[in-house]
Amino acid sequence: MIPPLDLQAATDELRPQLQDVFARFLDSGRYVLGPEVEAFESEYAAFCGAADCVGVSSGLDALHLALRAAGIGPGDEVIVASNTYIATWLAVTHAGADVVPVEPDRLTHNIDPTLIPEKITSRTKAILATSLYGLPVDYEQIRTIAANAGLLFLTDNAQASGAQYHGRPVGGIADLECHSFYPTKNLGALGEAGAVTTSDPQFAGRLRMLRNYGSTQRYHHEIPGFNSRLDELQAGILRVKLTVLDEWNRRRRQIAAVYQTRLRDCRGIILPVEPDRMLHAWHLYVVQPARRDEIQELLRRRDIGTLIHYPVPPHRSPAYQSAGFAPEQFPVANALADRVLSLPMGPHLTEAAAAEVCDALVSVLSCPADEPRMAG
Repeated sequence: MIPPLDLQAATDELRPQLQDVFARFLDSGRYVLGPEVEAFESEYAAFCGAADCVGVSSGLDALHLALRAAGIGPGDEVIVASNTYIATWLAVTHAGADVVPVEPDRLTHNIDPTLIPEKITSRTKAILATSLYGLPVDYEQIRTIAANAGLLFLTDNAQASGAQYHGRPVGGIADLECHSFYPTKNLGALGEAGAVTTSDPQFAGRLRMLRNYGSTQRYHHEIPGFNSRLDELQAGILRVKLTVLDEWNRRRRQIAAVYQTRLRDCRGIILPVEPDRMLHAWHLYVVQPARRDEIQELLRRRDIGTLIHYPVPPHRSPAYQSAGFAPEQFPVANALADRVLSLPMGPHLTEAAAAEVCDALVSVLSCPADEPRMAG
């Protein structure tokens, strides 16, 4: 079986270093907001090219607290992608604001900057753009739109740790950048964890209060806060994995290159793109085959595991039924949800295994000549 992602192999490669973290954690007597968290925050901020990093307990909390730190709440609108994971929308909802979905670009799957201006109203306070599958959003275009309209620019980088935009790492470009360290991510903990990076000291200070019951001094609470603290164990694990992130992303790029080369001339499938001056993190390698569900089942019979990210767009989720979105309202998001298929990807997938995936996919496609070729 070729799995979609081999988490155990990642653990095995780093087992001695991870065991050292566990031992250090057990011996420290510090379990929450201690020296490991402080060290990770410093190291990850430097990695992202940001002045500050604030560790929190999950990627959703990173998004939610970033919005709160920015003062966004009831009566406000936040522009989001129509095809992102629902956590991006939930963060806006938890902050009390309203989501304003914008369709993605058909090639990149990221929010289409050209469609954003028409969605801006007097209630719009921020743009929250998702770097989907590991491909950075178009920072330059979105930042210009945000600046011209007096809006904050936030990003959801849950899948893009280590990606770069025009030579700059994601995490140090927008006003507030949010990160998830869920175990499956390129930079993954062994449990839930997240962070917000920013170069605005006021945002960073407010985030530190929000994650810790609204307090900077024990038993003195300045604002209504939350319990969203990154624990010492996960911070120590992330410090170890941060040292290999660039290498593991390099391996992902090698696998993506195998897919791009061997599937380039295959009919009946649309491949992902990597625009000029962007360095894709290849968290996922997402294709669009004709007859997606049938192809997925045929690959499963050949012991090749695939996943669908994501089969239900947020506007079609029961969680947003009361928002009044019609099921057909976002046709690009709907079309992608019906076609996307994530092939096996990860730093421990071998090039031979990737080639095997390609051979199997080519053999099961059997596409007519009028099916789409690779986009871009």
